[in-house]
Amino acid sequence: MFQKREFSVLMTIVVVTAIHLSCLTIYWVGWSWAAVITAIVMYQIRGFGITGVYHRYFSHKSYKTSRWFQFLLALWGCSALQGTPIEWSRNHRHHHRYSDQPEDLHSPRQRGFWWAHIGWMLSMKNEVPEQSVKDIEKYPELRATAYLQIIPILAVPLFCYWLGEALGPEYHTSGWQMLVWGFCVSTVILWHVTYSINSLTHIWGKQRFKTGDDSKNSFLLGLLALGEGWHNNHHRYPGSCRQGFYWWEIDTTYYVLKLFEKLGLVWDVRKPPERIYSEAEHGSKQAA
Repeated sequence: MFQKREFSVLMTIVVVTAIHLSCLTIYWVGWSWAAVITAIVMYQIRGFGITGVYHRYFSHKSYKTSRWFQFLLALWGCSALQGTPIEWSRNHRHHHRYSDQPEDLHSPRQRGFWWAHIGWMLSMKNEVPEQSVKDIEKYPELRATAYLQIIPILAVPLFCYWLGEALGPEYHTSGWQMLVWGFCVSTVILWHVTYSINSLTHIWGKQRFKTGDDSKNSFLLGLLALGEGWHNNHHRYPGSCRQGFYWWEIDTTYYVLKLFEKLGLVWDVRKPPERIYSEAEHGSKQAA
């Protein structure tokens, strides 16, 4: 019989492999502008579930919200097929505690690019970190996402199929085409952009702050990952809801959260203190 950890890894391997392979069916279902646009929109919506919810809220508590909206956000994050908020936050807090040290779950410095990118999730040898997430686990509804996550996970492909059937020949699409593009393709792209924050932003880019690890800022991943590419900024001040510290550092996730703040859905949105900006300016002058 499989142990719980082994079963979890096995299921991850099966799901990741199956959805990657399903993208090959675009050869049969074809493409349409409606399908491509849907894939982009679904990527953006579910991507926020990782960047704005799992990362900036559950992992770092960079803003506050009500209990009911917290639960809705948790289900939103589940739709991205990256585990539950408890699992994701436990792994991420462990990463920050041991960033690029031997204990880090996904450090390219320690185990290379492919391990940091995806291998760490598919290995039976990678132990589950004992990082505290009691602040999340104390809510029974968040613990229940281990079972409830199937609802948003299934809702996405079902919605995509329905949308394709509803739009139909008028928009040169179909249910199956929309399912493949809106769900499968957008999921795989979202996975690899998320994985690239663990791998690429610890290899390539610019390091504004000396953080004791290899975290770097990347303009390209800042765009693709909805602001997460400003990774060195984030490692310098993880509690900030804003990761693009300057106006030219595009941070889509932060803009959405500021909108939520205006709507009264979230509050106490944290920003980097002035001393962090002073440190950045001082470092720039030294480099010059």
